Amino acid sequence: METRLTEIAPDVYQLTTHLADVDFSLNQYLVSGTEPLLFHTGLRGIFPLVSYAVSRVVPVDQLRWIAFGHVEADECGSMNEWLRVAPHSTVVQGRIGCGVSIADLADRSPRPLADGEVLDIGGHRMRWIDTPHVPHAWEAGLLYDETTRTLFCGDLFGRAGAYPAATTDDIVAPAITTDEVFRASSLAPNSGATIRSLAELEVDTLALMHGPAFTGDCRAALLDLADDFDRRVAGELASPTGPAV
Repeated sequence: METRLTEIAPDVYQLTTHLADVDFSLNQYLVSGTEPLLFHTGLRGIFPLVSYAVSRVVPVDQLRWIAFGHVEADECGSMNEWLRVAPHSTVVQGRIGCGVSIADLADRSPRPLADGEVLDIGGHRMRWIDTPHVPHAWEAGLLYDETTRTLFCGDLFGRAGAYPAATTDDIVAPAITTDEVFRASSLAPNSGATIRSLAELEVDTLALMHGPAFTGDCRAALLDLADDFDRRVAGELASPTGPAV
């Protein structure tokens, strides 16, 4: 097992580890500004692989910011390992995530970000966007790099298996198929609207956590995914047994 390193936008690096035993892949993203930022920490078990990949771009002890979309093992499982090897690093996440979970889980106090707040890491302006329950979890949110117009999507557009580093092929159909199997996404009445609001951003690259970086029509992909969320919400509400639990 190894972690693949690919630059998907200027100074934005995708770190991909394929877990062959479950045929599932995880992406972390390193943004190498003056104050380097890592989005997703990865599981504790793959920390040696991911940290080695990071060291090929910047010394790991120079990592300044550790960010993730929501509290889940593949998103933040090795958070404290990173805090230990990067002594000047700080976890950044939304106010809800910091207040409810991260302030207790992290070995150092996190920095909470308000919805729409911009973190300037030197060369990249990273905007935090609250997306509660999209794709899941109350504290869910995403980061948007205003400089490279890269949207770090977390679990949106997820798929199983291995995949190339980047693609212009359809990412919506594989995501729909995968979610029909795993049923991992929250289905709330406002889920589609939340995703549709992301389509108003100027996005050149969708940086997926479980899929290739997408450089096709990002607006159309987000709108199509929002439509599918609306379709599934309507189906659950129309079900004779009521919404699935």
